[in-house]
Amino acid sequence: MRRIGVEERRARLGVRHRLALAAPTPVAAAASVVALHATDPATVFLSVRARVASVDVEAVERALYDERTLLRMLAMRRTMFVVPTDSAPVVQAASSDAIAATQRRRYTQFIEGADLGDGAWLRDVEDSTARALAARGEATGAELSTDEPRLRSQVSMAEGKSYGRSQNITTWVLLLLAADGRIVRGRPRGSWTSTQWRWSPIESWLPAGMPRLAAETARVELARHWLAAYGPATVEDLRWWTGWTARHVKQALTELDPVEVDLDGEPGLVLPGDLEPVSEPEPWVAFLPALDPTAMGWSRREWYLGDHRAALFDRSGNVGPTVWSDGRIIGGWAQRADGEVTYRLLEDVGRACAQAVESSAGEVAKWIGAARVIPRFRTPLEKELSA
Repeated sequence: MRRIGVEERRARLGVRHRLALAAPTPVAAAASVVALHATDPATVFLSVRARVASVDVEAVERALYDERTLLRMLAMRRTMFVVPTDSAPVVQAASSDAIAATQRRRYTQFIEGADLGDGAWLRDVEDSTARALAARGEATGAELSTDEPRLRSQVSMAEGKSYGRSQNITTWVLLLLAADGRIVRGRPRGSWTSTQWRWSPIESWLPAGMPRLAAETARVELARHWLAAYGPATVEDLRWWTGWTARHVKQALTELDPVEVDLDGEPGLVLPGDLEPVSEPEPWVAFLPALDPTAMGWSRREWYLGDHRAALFDRSGNVGPTVWSDGRIIGGWAQRADGEVTYRLLEDVGRACAQAVESSAGEVAKWIGAARVIPRFRTPLEKELSA
């Protein structure tokens, strides 16, 4: 059995995730990690910055909103991602369709409990909202609620609890339409760090609409893309990243027929034909944002995280901003209120690496400019550094 040790895994990470060898475009950067995490809008931009030389905010915005070669989707693990538009049909069938079905059942229960209507009523509101958006071409949720007043229908959440509240169903309906591949989040109101989305019909990105694939076929293709980027990896890693059931993971792997390798005593998988050693790249340093796809790419992270989990992850398993060197995490960073980018190294890395980290911190601060990047999920080191 072929052994792939930690050093080779780190070399693969640096090369394939475009951290040691820059990608030519934002789309290539996204494809190198299958999808960019997008729970925080800033993560998309900073993840691209770390992987594409001489890229700026405007170049990422062009790919997202003008060229429309990147697309926001609710996908794996019910998490927001940005994917290359060409990959959207695979992600849709492999992940988003199941999320839409689950969320629709959940929202229907709430709507029935509030005596608003049933599943058919919810579908009718969705269809009416989609028609209103098609007529406008682009709109915010507030604008659409003037066209379809039922979007302002109120539902009480956690009634009787101290944290209970009422909310309208606008967000639910827009989420369902997006998860079904019928509408897409477009350019937000405000800056590149904003979450105040404008919405557009999916035809604005895919003129013929979202192509429909069989779920089984799509899961095989998504697993193939993931193993190409993240392999060698364990079955547990793939199941965690996709959010699939054990049965779906087994079905996809049976079709792929990957090769088993030895990860220093633990069984791992690579695609057939992917056993050749990867040459060690030149030394590299990277400042990755909170929830970057590389840091969140595996469920078993000891080989690149070391013993830094307590400082860099929150209690729910969300990673904060990290500093990397040659395929491993060596520290964390944050932005202070005055815009300064500060960092802390969590291990001795030597003088040359420390100097490269210091230089990179200045480059990140210059790139962010007047914007302020505050992660949605605050981690211990990030909170301490930003204070």
